Amino acid sequence: MTGVAAAALALTACSSDPADADATASGDPAATADATDAAATDDAETGTWPRTITHEAGDTEVPEEPLTIVSTSITLTGTLLAIDAPVVASAATSVSDITDDQGFFSQWADVATERGVEVLYPDLELDLEAIEALEPDLIVGSTVGADATVDSYDQLSAIAPTILLDYGSSSWEDLAATLGEATGHEADATAVVEEFDALLADTADAITLPEQPVTALSYNGPDGARVFTATSPQARILTGLGFELAEPPLELASAERSDVVDFTAENLPTVLADSQVAFLVSATDEDVATFTADPLLANAPSVTSGNVVALGLTSFRIDYYSGTDLVELLAQTYGG
Repeated sequence: MTGVAAAALALTACSSDPADADATASGDPAATADATDAAATDDAETGTWPRTITHEAGDTEVPEEPLTIVSTSITLTGTLLAIDAPVVASAATSVSDITDDQGFFSQWADVATERGVEVLYPDLELDLEAIEALEPDLIVGSTVGADATVDSYDQLSAIAPTILLDYGSSSWEDLAATLGEATGHEADATAVVEEFDALLADTADAITLPEQPVTALSYNGPDGARVFTATSPQARILTGLGFELAEPPLELASAERSDVVDFTAENLPTVLADSQVAFLVSATDEDVATFTADPLLANAPSVTSGNVVALGLTSFRIDYYSGTDLVELLAQTYGG
């Protein structure tokens, strides 16, 4: 794999419903939570403002439907674009083979250009003055990854209402729902998720699956590999298409988090011992050649059978756009 992994990088509302007020006044924590969730749903459905959004960094009141959104998370920008939220500027990462020449992810860079999205700041180096100069009415950011801005949450909140999300433990579909409510684009969020779900279902019906199970991994040569777990967005697409994931031997992991598990190069043959297909994330055919030439992997079933598949450079961070690219690639690979 190229150096893309470093460059790329995871609600409640007010209500005047008397039933909600009675539940909250009862002092029952479960009733209070239910009333708060119901209030959020009511406000989202009726389009009322203000709304209080609960997120990983706290609770944020959004006083009115935002018209000028900035994104400090390049990973979340794709989902904002997918739900047609009015994002005017986004943080950019370093220019690489997974970005355009501005540092926007290539899967949605053309959409950003069409909509006039500006570079908020380059190289994921937070610039509070640049944010303030745009006078946003909503700031969207992340608590995880290279684009995380959680340490500056207070400063960001002093500029505009700020929502920070964990895209590492949430699917893009869940993020779309949250961002849809925060931006007033609930209908757009629902529509884009339904469109993607239909594509996934249609593709699952159309493809012929290879021998199972499979492993999705980010291969780093002598530095080992990062295996994607069942909760990762990549794995969710694979299982949604009917693929069965091999269980990684967690006792051999060198590092572990909810969506990925790291393994050394020496342990990789054991990790892949049962996998009939190896899906290389953020990879090209050149990376497949490097993988299959690795002497440590010479006896891996996926290598001996020639079932090592590159999932493309956009597969590292999954949003609506890269997810669609991935499903279409798998449809071409196994469609006939």
